[in-house]
Amino acid sequence: MNLDDLAGSHQTLVLEGCDGVGKSTLANALATRHGFQVVHSPRTPDHLDLAGRYRTILAGSGRILFDRCFISELVYGPLHRGRARITWSQAIDLAETVMDRSGILIHLTAPPALIRQRLFARDGAAADLEEITALATGYDRVFSTLAYYARVITVDTTTFEFPPTR
Repeated sequence: MNLDDLAGSHQTLVLEGCDGVGKSTLANALATRHGFQVVHSPRTPDHLDLAGRYRTILAGSGRILFDRCFISELVYGPLHRGRARITWSQAIDLAETVMDRSGILIHLTAPPALIRQRLFARDGAAADLEEITALATGYDRVFSTLAYYARVITVDTTTFEFPPTR
């Protein structure tokens, strides 16, 4: 599978996976090569409507590439706050909206030990291996459920060669 070909044939890309798996690196390369507007989704304050925020973005025009989005809330939310701030129904609706926009969900993954090593190299610190493993398992679970409603491509970034920027 060639991510450049996938990017060239879709209007909307959703890159998701644990911190340190390569989302931002890949997002920047694909945006440069294919003209996507990158939407990096930082933590949204609790009082704001998270699902509504993504619906508004998806209602826009042009090529959109999400560097993390609503899917991460289903993984990080339960592990860090004990609950997600969006429901499964909202997540399925958003995934279907991505599909309606000629989109695809891309699950980036790598072994937890490698993710931890990358985080240390990038940030000088990293969560413990147990937490990273729990996050990776959470992403596997969420994507296996969303795959019933939307096209999901899983990419192991262990030996992945990220497309160069031009």
